Amino acid sequence: MELALERTDRVTLYRSVRTFEEHGLVHRIEDGTGVAKFALCQPSCTIAGHDDLHVHFYCINCGETHCLPKTLIPEVGLPVGYERQETSLLVKGVCSECKRSAI
Repeated sequence: MELALERTDRVTLYRSVRTFEEHGLVHRIEDGTGVAKFALCQPSCTIAGHDDLHVHFYCINCGETHCLPKTLIPEVGLPVGYERQETSLLVKGVCSECKRSAI
């Protein structure tokens, strides 16, 4: 995103994305690359919290990360006294576009 913009003030960009995240407009995706990625949230996300518990897919070939909003993360039972703050599920493999290109 940042690279597509001309003369970007990094601090302003960071603050804007952070504000979008705080207001439930985007969610952060941790895909193991060490670079935070963001995607648009579902309409059910609010300032009170994100409600988009879906799987993310990281393609080991092209390096792209995709939201899979129709693939939900199953409920994980926790022991008594534990409280869930966040749940994420990342699947790594080859995306359909890369697989199609290989044929």
